[in-house]
Amino acid sequence: MNVVLLPGDGIGPEVVAATTRVLDRVGDFDYETHLIGGAAIDADGNPLPDRTLAACEAADAVLLGAVGGPKWDTTDPAKPRPEQGLLGLRKALGLFANLRPVKPLTALLDASPLKRDRIEGTDLLVVRELTGGIYFGRKERNADGAIDECAYTRPEVERIAHVAFRAARRKVTSVDKANVMETSRFWREVVVGVGRDTYPDVPLEHMLADNTAMQLIARPADFDVIVTENLFGDMLSDEAAMITGSIGMLPSASLGEEGRPGLFEPVHGSAPDIAGRGIANPLATILSAAMMLRHGFGSSAEADALESAVDRTLQDGLRTPDLGGDATTDQATEAVLEHLK
Repeated sequence: MNVVLLPGDGIGPEVVAATTRVLDRVGDFDYETHLIGGAAIDADGNPLPDRTLAACEAADAVLLGAVGGPKWDTTDPAKPRPEQGLLGLRKALGLFANLRPVKPLTALLDASPLKRDRIEGTDLLVVRELTGGIYFGRKERNADGAIDECAYTRPEVERIAHVAFRAARRKVTSVDKANVMETSRFWREVVVGVGRDTYPDVPLEHMLADNTAMQLIARPADFDVIVTENLFGDMLSDEAAMITGSIGMLPSASLGEEGRPGLFEPVHGSAPDIAGRGIANPLATILSAAMMLRHGFGSSAEADALESAVDRTLQDGLRTPDLGGDATTDQATEAVLEHLK
């Protein structure tokens, strides 16, 4: 199984290196390492070099660390930005569905800023449309203004709706801003049609994005599958991450059509303030690797083993600094490896 590694920036190289150690315990992988983001800008002047894209297109799966950092922050539209590499990769690979599971582990129920009784029982999935909307719409800028166009087509909404309905166990919550946005009214209409015509037994509810942000904090356990467009999904999934106690605990999978390589990455950023200090939490990247095993390779038993090892590591009391402890990256990795023996 050929896996392209994109360590990226900040703590990305540290958490990816930790994760390959864990992956090697459960399978046989061939790795290729390539540049993306700020590291690629420094070396190549391009956040997504052609050789990186070609390697990803030929891979069985792609594992990414993180991109970005203040070194490359700019408001100049003519200068490259690390995030352009990630957006370009998603578009080129056709990765239209981003899956972000949110399930606080029992050992971390008291690590969340929310009260235990509010988050107990939470087990939700955010299904975010990943290659349309305002992030990929027409962009214009002049001295007196700027435009970011938000556009969706029927096929784009239909295919992400199918992903959400197939994943649902209890219901689908479709999130939009249909009270003010024409794209949201169109989104709602298409999702209703998919549910009515193909999944009539799956309950569907609609919720405005701002209300969803409130309800995720007030009653997170009431959600099952949340499906939403690119911008809202980006914001709401980061908010939902705090239910788990730390954004350092949330994995994700970005998937396209069957037969295309998926992209697997932790939701957290590059955390340049702690890069190189050996204290980054590798668990979200390890859990992302578990999603790679399950969704990319159909290796459910190995994925279960990784997730169980992370769970038992936390039950034993290990905590990295983002979780209020002092465990290092290496200590967290060794603890997971110990539970995989």
